[in-house]
Amino acid sequence: MIDNDIKCCTISCDRTLDQEYWNSQYVNDTIGWDLGEVSPPIKRYIDKITNKNAAILIPGCGNTYEAEYLLEQGFTAITVIDIAQTLVKKLRNKFAGNKNITILLGDFFDHSGQYDFIIEQTFFCALPPKMRPRYVYQMHQLLAPKGKLVGLLFNREFESGPPFGGSWLEYELLFKGAFAVNLSVATNSVSTRTETELFIELKKNNNLVNLYNFTGITCSDCMKSVSYLIAKMEGAINVSMSTDFTEMLIVSSNEIGIGKLQSVIAYDQKYTINKISINHN
Repeated sequence: MIDNDIKCCTISCDRTLDQEYWNSQYVNDTIGWDLGEVSPPIKRYIDKITNKNAAILIPGCGNTYEAEYLLEQGFTAITVIDIAQTLVKKLRNKFAGNKNITILLGDFFDHSGQYDFIIEQTFFCALPPKMRPRYVYQMHQLLAPKGKLVGLLFNREFESGPPFGGSWLEYELLFKGAFAVNLSVATNSVSTRTETELFIELKKNNNLVNLYNFTGITCSDCMKSVSYLIAKMEGAINVSMSTDFTEMLIVSSNEIGIGKLQSVIAYDQKYTINKISINHN
């Protein structure tokens, strides 16, 4: 088991976390959080899924022990995606000829489809925290009605990353409104992660989830003020902003027009908001 200190960023911690970075991690075999097996809490959840034809996605799949276990259990519609070319080539060789699994090379945030389950296993923690609102948006887009995002999130912080940690409260606030949120402390984690993992079961709901580009905010106080004003608008359920203040996620019970949003923030001429349109057809 490789998970001793949960380290990954062993080549250069100031590198951009792009395709080149992740490919180099697999070329040099420096993915320190690789368990070498399917995580026990995820395995237990998979054992409860009765529909073997459910469409299942594993983003940032890594060595994808979860997909291997799903195949062993007779699941027939598994898709895995990763940005690292070296890894994807290895997986395509490993699963060559197996019609029950689709292996994609690409960026999860450009992916389209509809899935009954999306399995989260060390993908969220590999992303820079500024991408978390976009993560929520994309997950909501990719899940079928009543689909579920399930898996594990770290319930701890790290000095640097990846991996990047978080807390129960942070996750509740982040996913509020977009999903029916069910969090619990994982009870059967591997020994090196005991009491540091949360099991998530997030069921997609019917609320509207939209992502916006935002310009003009330069500090957390301004971000809080803007978020508060938008959260007070009729229909608004949850508002969250990226840590670099460039993207805002708005969950609402009804469509909130861009004109209304712009009017709320018009007290400061520097502020502009524009809806991000992503085609998922």
